[in-house]
Amino acid sequence: MAQGVPHGVIGRLLLVAYLIEAGLLLLIGPWSGLWDRNLFVQSLPALNDVARSGFIRGAVSGVGVLCVGAGLADLASLVSRRT
Repeated sequence: MAQGVPHGVIGRLLLVAYLIEAGLLLLIGPWSGLWDRNLFVQSLPALNDVARSGFIRGAVSGVGVLCVGAGLADLASLVSRRT
């Protein structure tokens, strides 16, 4: 077996990167201008009021915080296990 980083570690690092990236997108996305100017919101008038609701934006941002937290927790466990 070749020396280096095991495949399991690479997979976990990719998962950490995905969780942090998706979490940041979910955290920032609802408060950007793109949230109001997307195809679904513009084509369905009933969805427009729901999408502009602060409650919905906060809920989506909350899911983003959970994703970022899960990614950082996984990274911390990975780093602590390696040392």
